[in-house]
Amino acid sequence: MKQLVNNIIDYSGKNILIVFIFIIFFVVGSIVAVRNVPLDAIPDLSDVQVIVFTEWKGRNPRIIEDQITYPIITKLLSAPKVKVVRGQSFFGLSFIYAIFEDGTDIYWARSRVLEYLNSIRGKLPEGVNPVIGPDATGLGWVYQYILLDKKHKYSLSELRSFQDWYLRYWLASVPGVSEVATIGGFEKQYQIEVDPIKLRAYKISIQKVIEAIKASNNDTGARSIELAGHEFLVNVSGYIKKVEDIEKVVLGTKPNGVPIRISDIAHVHLGPNMRRGVADYNGKGEVVGGIVVMRHGENALNTIKRVKEKIKEVEKSLPDGVKIVPVYDRSDLILRSIDTLKRTLIEESIVVALVIIIFLFH
Repeated sequence: MKQLVNNIIDYSGKNILIVFIFIIFFVVGSIVAVRNVPLDAIPDLSDVQVIVFTEWKGRNPRIIEDQITYPIITKLLSAPKVKVVRGQSFFGLSFIYAIFEDGTDIYWARSRVLEYLNSIRGKLPEGVNPVIGPDATGLGWVYQYILLDKKHKYSLSELRSFQDWYLRYWLASVPGVSEVATIGGFEKQYQIEVDPIKLRAYKISIQKVIEAIKASNNDTGARSIELAGHEFLVNVSGYIKKVEDIEKVVLGTKPNGVPIRISDIAHVHLGPNMRRGVADYNGKGEVVGGIVVMRHGENALNTIKRVKEKIKEVEKSLPDGVKIVPVYDRSDLILRSIDTLKRTLIEESIVVALVIIIFLFH
């Protein structure tokens, strides 16, 4: 061993140019590796997991378990490289977690789950559509923000609508972002409060009311008409745009030929959807916000940087008096961790260099 070390030292002393070439090569390679390595302060040790979410409104957990959760679990148990399949059934909701063997490619696992879901859709209740969750892990939560209305001009429902229909999709287009989840506020709904006494008086079933509203909320294309050398497209617009449109939906006719409308048997109004949680900002009241979830395997620091750039870009399109305020930003933790690592490496490098110099002076 001693002779080998002596030979390496002799060779290095006689071939200084080759040594410098190797040093330059390793230095450049190290710089490239440092610039491209995914930076994060929290190591992602989570399992390779695919989440299957199914919604079946109005059903109790036992029905959800028997007709959705159990059939999907038994099907996924036979999927290749699956270690464990867990399921949870709630009121109207089903969550299934398929955990694969370590080292399995996440997108390969998602493809296998989709294949097995396609083979079982025919055995599920009508109208039930299982979907897989975002391609992210439990540590994908890298950024969170709220919509702060400084002038108090907008309601929580209006801020929620802006978040769901505009801001959410702007941020979802950022490379590296898997999902933007909305929290807080009220989801606006057209709510129809049916009077059962009036339904019985007119001999109309609730199913007929549902079908009439569905049939009325639809655009219909007719045909094109050529007139005076021009072609005119005939189209019937039937989408529901306001409360009055629902109130005028016809359910049938009375004995004297007068139409029975939704307004005759129900009260139609705008209202919030049921919710199971709220978002509060420092004890000052409820707010609307969003959670940015990073795609699996992405660089957390670069993803957060791109999200911030997108927020600056869309600030001009925000409603008057509304500001996007970050409430969680992992980049601060990552940068502080990098500074700590830099300081430690510099200290260790100085110590190693001093030791080497002392030995070289022997």
